[in-house]
Amino acid sequence: MSNDKSTPRILQQQPERESDPQQQRAGATDFQSSPEAQGQVEGEGSYTATRDYQKNIKEYLDKADVQSDADASKPRSESEARELEQAEREGKSHSKGER
Repeated sequence: MSNDKSTPRILQQQPERESDPQQQRAGATDFQSSPEAQGQVEGEGSYTATRDYQKNIKEYLDKADVQSDADASKPRSESEARELEQAEREGKSHSKGER
């Protein structure tokens, strides 16, 4: 990228998403606020994000072939199964809850 300060930097505006009532505008430091978002508690533990997640999970379970997806995710060989078990042990060794 050139350091030429006379060339304006082009910021792309993101399309508005229904699930993000406080979407930040490109190049802005403040958030857009829709009328339905005002007065709601948002942030960590966002009610909107939880509601969207639960809706998406329900749609997936209603429409997808879960058993087929589960079968497709199984290890394809004994060595791959050992690698996955080793990776799981390694991950758990870094957690506070499971060792």
